[in-house]
Amino acid sequence: MKKLMIGNAAIARGAYEAGATVATAYPGTPSTEIVSNFAQYEGVYAEWSPNEKVAMEVGAGASIGGARTLVAMKHVGVNVAADPLYTFAYTGVNGGLVIVSGDDPGMHSSQNEQDNRGYGRFAKLPVLEPADSQEALDFTRMAFNLSEEYDTPVMLRVTTRLAHSQTMVEEGERTDLPLKDYEKNAAKYVMLPGHARMRHIEVEKRMLKLGEYAETTPLNSIEWGSKEVGIITSGVVYQYVKEVLPEVSVLKLGMTNPLPQNLIKSFAEQVDRLIIIEELEPVIEEQVKSWGIKVEGKELFSLLGEYSPEMIEAKLGQAKPVRSYGLDKEIPARPPLMCPGCPHRGVFHTLHKMKLAVMGDIGCYTLGALSPLDGMDACICMGASIGSAMGMEKARGEDFASKTVAVIGDSTFVHSGITALIDVVYNQGTSTVMILDNDTTAMTGHQEHPGTGMTIRQQATNKLDIEGLVKAVGVKNIRIVDPLNLVELEATLKEELNRREPSVIITKRPCVLLDKIPNTVKYYVDEELCKGCKLCLKVGCSGIYFIEEDKKAVMHASCVACGLCPQICTFDAIKKVEG
Repeated sequence: MKKLMIGNAAIARGAYEAGATVATAYPGTPSTEIVSNFAQYEGVYAEWSPNEKVAMEVGAGASIGGARTLVAMKHVGVNVAADPLYTFAYTGVNGGLVIVSGDDPGMHSSQNEQDNRGYGRFAKLPVLEPADSQEALDFTRMAFNLSEEYDTPVMLRVTTRLAHSQTMVEEGERTDLPLKDYEKNAAKYVMLPGHARMRHIEVEKRMLKLGEYAETTPLNSIEWGSKEVGIITSGVVYQYVKEVLPEVSVLKLGMTNPLPQNLIKSFAEQVDRLIIIEELEPVIEEQVKSWGIKVEGKELFSLLGEYSPEMIEAKLGQAKPVRSYGLDKEIPARPPLMCPGCPHRGVFHTLHKMKLAVMGDIGCYTLGALSPLDGMDACICMGASIGSAMGMEKARGEDFASKTVAVIGDSTFVHSGITALIDVVYNQGTSTVMILDNDTTAMTGHQEHPGTGMTIRQQATNKLDIEGLVKAVGVKNIRIVDPLNLVELEATLKEELNRREPSVIITKRPCVLLDKIPNTVKYYVDEELCKGCKLCLKVGCSGIYFIEEDKKAVMHASCVACGLCPQICTFDAIKKVEG
């Protein structure tokens, strides 16, 4: 049966059809939907892991135990998982293991643009790159076979454009496979130096065999056209090339590590001009040039951002007019905003008002850095806020610590904030840490985590007691406040910042999008009392706006009556609707 599928759903389907029985992930755009889709199939196990390292380790254990296993994460998540991944490349697999890296050219939802094909080269893993949803399904199935045939984890590298775009997919039947037998084998799985040295030899042998496979696999194919120009490309960029330059010859690489050296040389010899088109890093280009092949690449195309048909046509369309692939008019800018009623808004309004240095983290609350809230000074990676605040204190002294706050969400705290908090306690820091507990992993679509008390399948489970955990690591001063009670929040911050020992403030209020209780409270702006000062706009909420000609604020229909802006209005102009 054929149906429209986004690439992520197709990957999940491919894993299911391949007989995978275990899937692990930490949610992160653009990869989130892979394991959430896999979890909907019967007879399989899926989990949201606390972080990507744990997801990789659980996946490795499942593979050693004989199960075909899928592990999914966004590109920066592979950084977190790199330690077990590199070593598991040495041990090899029992049941096939496929790790999906969701790369993000253009940084639609990420803090960098790293190209994870580099992980394939450095960890010595085969890397497959599908170009549409059908290939996402098919390549996933093939990846499991490759994993077991060559005794290696396999990386499936996709990008945001493929992960979230839809194309037609022909579904197949599931292959039900028994668990592979588990046998003790310390020389293979226990990476003591003596064992690792021997396994490294096996890794190099494996890469040579995979290099031979790359020459003949249908994953890599030539589509002959005019031989005046030959294009080497991979992934979703292949679709752009075919759309813009249907007449040229194309070498489509579905396997980008290891590369098929002889196939590429043969293709190069038969075209007059050879061009490599690849997003981000010149991974293919540098290898091809190292073989002495004349090729054009990054001198034509940028190292930065996501490619498009327009970009390719502008560079290679010659005298042809540039076609329009998008809208006739430019879309007005729509900067991201916190939702109306978001519990984080009160936090960052207060932090900005108090003129504090704020070490931030990854989540919806990162939007607190933007105007008009302007409430965050730094954001590096998942879990970095607490360690960054500790570093600021040690660099600038305790007086500066009394003006510094670390801000981290509940899911991010579980992901990688706990060890940093232990560091603060152990090394006698005085940091004030705010854990913004909105009872979900909101930024990636409201996934569960250990602090929500629910699994990926919405089954009740043990709920992590964040307050108890914080107390267990040695923090004595713990406060729980409502982030939309501005007076209480500011008073609590002042008290805790003046302490000369670690303290944690947990702001507790569910994400407004999770609260399904009908709200009977409504607010309006009293035009007689409104002075047009625009102070209410400083919270950056789309639930209130300003009419310039009338010099008055007005409540918008999107207002959810969180009660924040009435606390800010100094003229008492925002009032509840009575009756």
